Amino acid sequence: MKITFENLDKVSALLTVNIEKADYEGKVKTALKDFSKKASLPGFRPGKVPVSLIQKRFGTEIKAEEINKFLGEEVNKYIRENKVNMLAEPLPNEEKTPAMDFETQDDFTFAFDIALAPEFDAKLSKKDKLTYYDIKVDDALVDQQVQSFCQRGGQHVKAESYEARDMVKGTLTQLNTKNNTLEGGITVEDAVMLPEYMKNDKEKAKFEGAKLGDVITFNPAKAYAGSVTELASLLHISKEEAEGMKSNFNFQISEFTRFEPAKPDQELFDRMLGKDVVKSEEEFRQFIAKDIKKNFDSESEYQFTQDLREYILGRIGKVEFPEAILKRFMKLRNADKGEAYVEDNFEKSLPELLWHLAKEQICDQLEIKVQHEDVLETAKTYTRIQFAQYGMMNLPEESITNYAAEMLKNEQQAQGLVERTVENKLAAKAKETVTLKVKEVTMEEFRKLTEKRD
Repeated sequence: MKITFENLDKVSALLTVNIEKADYEGKVKTALKDFSKKASLPGFRPGKVPVSLIQKRFGTEIKAEEINKFLGEEVNKYIRENKVNMLAEPLPNEEKTPAMDFETQDDFTFAFDIALAPEFDAKLSKKDKLTYYDIKVDDALVDQQVQSFCQRGGQHVKAESYEARDMVKGTLTQLNTKNNTLEGGITVEDAVMLPEYMKNDKEKAKFEGAKLGDVITFNPAKAYAGSVTELASLLHISKEEAEGMKSNFNFQISEFTRFEPAKPDQELFDRMLGKDVVKSEEEFRQFIAKDIKKNFDSESEYQFTQDLREYILGRIGKVEFPEAILKRFMKLRNADKGEAYVEDNFEKSLPELLWHLAKEQICDQLEIKVQHEDVLETAKTYTRIQFAQYGMMNLPEESITNYAAEMLKNEQQAQGLVERTVENKLAAKAKETVTLKVKEVTMEEFRKLTEKRD
């Protein structure tokens, strides 16, 4: 067997493999014997089929299979031992591969197009200068979060008189033009309204200071600016009927329901965070500040990774890729999507490919390795963030781990988490390697900085 490797240019090569009979003959004989031991043909007991008959019936197929298996092993071995920095996979070059007949030929030639990775230097040093944005947590942010907890922990209570945003229940009765009850008119018992959301300020004002049992005379059509949807819902009529509704109505109040936010006390702390996690309002605020800071740090880390990527790709500049080979590979991998998919997506894929290669180079330089436990920790971090969005901030560690493990069973999610883990570890090491300027900013300043870049 002979393998030759010819560089066609800086980013593509031709790998040619010449295979002779002596390279595969022994493997074919062994495969024929193994097949005969398992074969079952009419007239022969299982495992007793003569090798000569197997050779006659299946020899060509087995020969082709063993040659292709040998070819794959030797190509991979050559690439591995010679440390060929290759993109994608070797693609058969049909023009340079002669036609072959496995039944009659003994010697074979196979040619492959090889896409080589472009050469560039992405390694980091103290010469590289980057900014890390440290987002500070101020009292106003903590106040907002305390209010949010109080809102989530609040409850609806009954009231004796009306205040803005109260929900009001009562009986609606349609009136005639003289504001007397209209005979045969509309009556709605247990009608519910939120006067605060009325469009007409004069109609809304009629409810100010109202008490249980009061009768308010108002005009629903004016109150809701003629919205047929609002009127149909309130009066239990069709939208067509609502279009012509101009009447005043009496509304006899039977109930006020008011939402009262919870107080920042031990009952709220235990309900939201778990029993005795914090034992005072000050500890509650400290817990919230720490949690906000954790989320801010996550955003800072992500932004630093984006800035690092932009900086490195900018420093590398334009590189040459083996575009023809890569397009062929993309087309093969997306055979069901057609030529248009390749044309639409190829150019977009090159910066991602370059960043992937740059990350590999830096990870090799900084000896960054990612283990399963690292990916699991990333998944757990995402899990905590997801649950925190719904106010679930003190889930048991076992539940967090189980949920994260389920995420990793999804191949697409797992791949994304692996990539994020690599970038997290790379960012951490990069901060130790480059000249880092830490700049403290507010969240508002941070948002403006990132919006400008977008």
